[in-house]
Amino acid sequence: MTRRKTKASAGISLIEILVVLAIIGMIMGLVAPRILDYFGRAKSQSATIQMANIKGALQLLYIDIGRYPNEAEGLNLLLSAPDQLKGWNGPYLDSEDGIKDPWGRRYIFRFPGQDKDFDLFSLGRDGQSGGTKEDADIFL
Repeated sequence: MTRRKTKASAGISLIEILVVLAIIGMIMGLVAPRILDYFGRAKSQSATIQMANIKGALQLLYIDIGRYPNEAEGLNLLLSAPDQLKGWNGPYLDSEDGIKDPWGRRYIFRFPGQDKDFDLFSLGRDGQSGGTKEDADIFL
């Protein structure tokens, strides 16, 4: 004899699907903010590493030409030099991407610096001075 499946025992009910979706939604609600926070911290850490690389390039430039770039030259001097500049042995960075933060904006370079030879910083995710977490300014 063959048994026939009754309507109650055939497949998954709509209520079971809704319960599973609700559980998945709750898990994502708890996990997603932590993942997004992790990515934000990773970009900030990447900016710090990039600025350390720029600092090294600026120090090599200083050794070669005996000075840091002025305000007009800025970080562009790490990529190309005017014809009359003697001692320049660059480029000191691979591309213009090397002078942009993880959010696509150029790092801010000031010479002379407030407490150091120069200031190098990023305004963070929001591109505004100040802020907290991802929006905080990142100084070298």
